[in-house]
Amino acid sequence: MSTTNSQKNAETNGNLENEDALNREELNQEDLDAGAAEALSEAEKTNGGDAAEQSAENAQAEEIASLKEKLLRAMAEVENTRRRAEKDKEDAHNYAVTKFARDMLEVSDNLRRALDSIPAEAREDEAVKNLTTGVEMTESGLLNVFKKHKVERIDAEGKKFDPHLHQAMFEIENPDVEPGTVLQVVQSGYVIADRLLRPAMVGVAKGGQKKKAVHVDETA
Repeated sequence: MSTTNSQKNAETNGNLENEDALNREELNQEDLDAGAAEALSEAEKTNGGDAAEQSAENAQAEEIASLKEKLLRAMAEVENTRRRAEKDKEDAHNYAVTKFARDMLEVSDNLRRALDSIPAEAREDEAVKNLTTGVEMTESGLLNVFKKHKVERIDAEGKKFDPHLHQAMFEIENPDVEPGTVLQVVQSGYVIADRLLRPAMVGVAKGGQKKKAVHVDETA
């Protein structure tokens, strides 16, 4: 009986030890599972934080790019406005006297007609000579005033006809010059700055190009 009881006690103790070992293994496994879950949670939080931070950086970069684009557009608009203002100011300065200058062209025309109407033989007379000199000085002074305000006479005679500067009044038969050459100026034209004030009224050559001399080799 004593031996039997000892064996039962030993078995009972062995079972208890096995149960304790199993319990310890289960606790260790639970601790491992809990640690793994906590680590996973921390990793997810970290990844989530990184993603949120990256998203915030992207949004900030987009906002900076948008503000930069708006700034560049605003600067371009300011520059365009400044250029338009300068152009308007320059135009006002150059063309403010346009109407007055156009009216004064008639005075210049009359002075030139007066000079052209004086016969060559009459210019030998002392009184006529003095009068002619006075009219020429008046015309020269008027042209200098024109030039001061950027009003200049168009040099048309002998030049190629330019529809932007000349107005053809008639054609002249002349085979010695190229067609379209201005041969006669009926009324002078003028420009103010880079704009046409009045076209020159001209007569234009109708004939063909001047014939070139043909060289004949008489030694042949």
